Amino acid sequence: MSRKAPKYVVSSVAALGGLLFGYDIGIMSSILQMELFIEYFDSPGPLATGVIVSSLTIGCFIGSLLSAPLADRFSRKRTIMLGALVCTIGSAIQFGSINRAMLIAGRFVNGLAVGFLSSVVPMYQSETAPPENRGRMVSLQQWAITWGIFLAFGIDYGCSFIKGPKQFRLPLGLQIVPSIILLFTMVLMPFSPRWLVAHNYISDARRVLGRLRTYGHASAPEVQEELRLIHETIVHERETMHSSYWDLLKYPNRRRTFLGCGMQFMQQFTGINTLMLYAPTIFRDIGLNSIQSIALCQAINGLVNVISTIPAILWIDRWGRRPTLLVGTICIILFYLVLSLLMRSYSTLDSKSGVDTSESDANGRAVGIASISMVYLVVASFAFSWGPCGWLIPSEIFPNQLRAKAISITTSTNWIANFVVTLLSPVLLHAGGWKLIMAFSLVMVVNLTVIFLFLPETKGMSLEDMDIVFMGSIWAFKCPFRKAKSLPCLSSDSAVNTLVQDEVLNSAPPSTI
Repeated sequence: MSRKAPKYVVSSVAALGGLLFGYDIGIMSSILQMELFIEYFDSPGPLATGVIVSSLTIGCFIGSLLSAPLADRFSRKRTIMLGALVCTIGSAIQFGSINRAMLIAGRFVNGLAVGFLSSVVPMYQSETAPPENRGRMVSLQQWAITWGIFLAFGIDYGCSFIKGPKQFRLPLGLQIVPSIILLFTMVLMPFSPRWLVAHNYISDARRVLGRLRTYGHASAPEVQEELRLIHETIVHERETMHSSYWDLLKYPNRRRTFLGCGMQFMQQFTGINTLMLYAPTIFRDIGLNSIQSIALCQAINGLVNVISTIPAILWIDRWGRRPTLLVGTICIILFYLVLSLLMRSYSTLDSKSGVDTSESDANGRAVGIASISMVYLVVASFAFSWGPCGWLIPSEIFPNQLRAKAISITTSTNWIANFVVTLLSPVLLHAGGWKLIMAFSLVMVVNLTVIFLFLPETKGMSLEDMDIVFMGSIWAFKCPFRKAKSLPCLSSDSAVNTLVQDEVLNSAPPSTI
């Protein structure tokens, strides 16, 4: 890595894992509507379509569980590189699929890669970012996801004009390109300084912090203070807690585990993946007929997602996590209610189309345009709130000793919820789409209540200071945000002495810094 490589470069390169994640989510949405794809794979019905789509999420679930031991033992950096390699293999299998089983297998392999990346990338970004910019750094992961979805939608639209099997094979194969780029650029990125300290590479951790914080000045006072606090906290955690999955359910980690898993579970039940994956079905149900018009509306959907994530990147560290989620959730509830009523109105108009064709067509077009607008507004509301916060909060609330295991569990919760939603959504949309949208609005009311009651504010706090946030009452609205510079009851002098001793004992670097 260049001596002056800034924190933004490190987070942005790692965020390519999010781009792969988003591309895999978005690529099948319009492909499922392509006549050549339907014909080639023997006209999959709603259940078969759900299996094709959700096979990715099963792989993601397994990959996220496997990510913890890999990230703890081999480092966050190397696990991201492994994810990129596995993604290349899965994409190649999908590109060469000759039957439905091979396509499902390829998506499952890609799911393993996305499971690695969705767990480890936000963890890596969180551990390399300074407290005052951590929200922005981890939000780059979500922005990359939106770019991946947008690129997938745009490529689907462009390929919809191709005649022949390349119409769906080319979009499936192109994801090899960013995976190879991620694999080779991560070689140049640093290890997580917290992982280095946890494995007693103190000198290397100091150099990494110097490059990330002060452009290479490892002896700067702020670097020394941050290194001292990291080491102090890790030593304290080793003395007071074990590093096992069972400890996630013990006090004082139990509350964080339920909150982290709840955030990921609730993020999926916002219904966002139903809109991103099955919006073409909704568009078709409200009057769009050609694959080109459906793909174009879906590409616009992806662009709305990209643009609406930018405010979170710029201001989430100023707004805070709680206000961002509360405002976004209220907006989603309102837009979902309107969308469900519009979809119900369109189905009523469609059933009466034989009575007055001209008036019915005009009303149908107006309802269709309004419905598409509501889809875009739901996506925009999610993009600045639940999109970044759903990944940011689990990545920052856990102690270093348990962070990899905890994030693997929270992320696996995301993927199992994702599996349920993506498997059942096509069936439920086919049975009565407006009812499913109405159900999502009611679920969002529950989400709003949980966030208001239980989610504490974490902006501006270092990862080592998260214990302070969770010391008080579980009722988050009763606990004002408190800022502290260091954890209580830890001895700074003993930590500094230990640092000196460890530097003498551990001088061999693990690999490229």
